[in-house]
Amino acid sequence: MSTVTTLREGARTLRRPARGLLAGVLMVAFLAPFYLMLRNALMDTRTLTAPEWTWWPSTMHWENFTALFSDPTLDMGSALANSLLIAAITAPASTLLASAAGYALARIPVPGRGVVLALVLATLMIPGSATFVPTFVVVGSLGGVNTLWGIIAPGLFNPFAVLLFRNFYLQFPREIEEAGRLDGLGWLGLYRRIALPSSGAMLASLGALAFIDSWNAFLWPLVIGQDPSAWTAQIALSTFLTAQTINLPGLFAGAVVTITPLVVMFLLAQRHIVEGIAHTGLKG
Repeated sequence: MSTVTTLREGARTLRRPARGLLAGVLMVAFLAPFYLMLRNALMDTRTLTAPEWTWWPSTMHWENFTALFSDPTLDMGSALANSLLIAAITAPASTLLASAAGYALARIPVPGRGVVLALVLATLMIPGSATFVPTFVVVGSLGGVNTLWGIIAPGLFNPFAVLLFRNFYLQFPREIEEAGRLDGLGWLGLYRRIALPSSGAMLASLGALAFIDSWNAFLWPLVIGQDPSAWTAQIALSTFLTAQTINLPGLFAGAVVTITPLVVMFLLAQRHIVEGIAHTGLKG
């Protein structure tokens, strides 16, 4: 028994440095893209395209960031404001709609509930490319081209989030709802006063993911926002890569600026994202 105990203790002793080494490797792999973006954003074009590798620029060109906002041909500030407004509306609105729909599918016994659930599942099986043109025709016929609401509207319904909320509310204790019924609450009251406040982790996690997804959207805002006044940050970044010129320092400076809100969002919501996934039963 003493030999077995000694072997187990030795194995535990070896696991600790191995875990530390693995964590260090993963940390380097995670931080490497941010290092490369910041490094390239502080270089000039000649140093950036030189064949010799430079770990860090000897002269940091902070003017790349000021030029990003002073470019007369590109209103980067307006593009960032558009992205922020779109994401700030899409994230809470789509999350609340998905929460309400998920609660209805999980709790309210109405005729045809199974058909509605099947239709929600069917939307997940249809590729986005198949619905892109019909969606554009509908939004365009309603006057949504070159408008922010035309970019926002198609992203308000998230069938995947609906299914996650449905699974969450299926696991929600019915005893709590029965106590609410004794107080005279109907379905709307039960959802608004009991179910919704109890799903804070799910709301925060899916809201954060919706914000990130909306912020990173490119193809739909590119097609709908044809006028520069409706451009988002991602569309503005694409103008640094054209058939005539390639402004690599400006591109990387813009990437650093546009990724900063996402990094802040992830750092603030990472705990809620993990809790929300755990509550859906999706953890490994």
